[in-house]
Amino acid sequence: GIAGAAIDVSDGLLADLGHVCAASATGAEVELAALPASPALASRFGAEARRAVQAAGGDDYELCFTAPASRRDGIAALGAHIATPMTRIGRIVAGGGVRALLPDGSEWNAPRAGHVHFE
Repeated sequence: GIAGAAIDVSDGLLADLGHVCAASATGAEVELAALPASPALASRFGAEARRAVQAAGGDDYELCFTAPASRRDGIAALGAHIATPMTRIGRIVAGGGVRALLPDGSEWNAPRAGHVHFE
């Protein structure tokens, strides 16, 4: 009753979120600085390589979901109840496609959006 749409990001966040946007005729803006990074990831990769792994890498098997801003308190309560961290990483916007944003608001172009099946 909280999520409007959800998808696993096993093929890469940008690619899989792109599927949600295409199916719902919307766009998305992802704040790259908000993407969670484990200490191991942060210590082994520089900022640019880490962005590529986080935004376009695959096999994470995490969920990405959309929900109205009015449900933020409920999402936080659910995360606490099930002991699962949940991180707001962006917003759904009018238009189409997924834009990955750097901290200064400029757009970052991923080397690839994620795994492409049947290439």
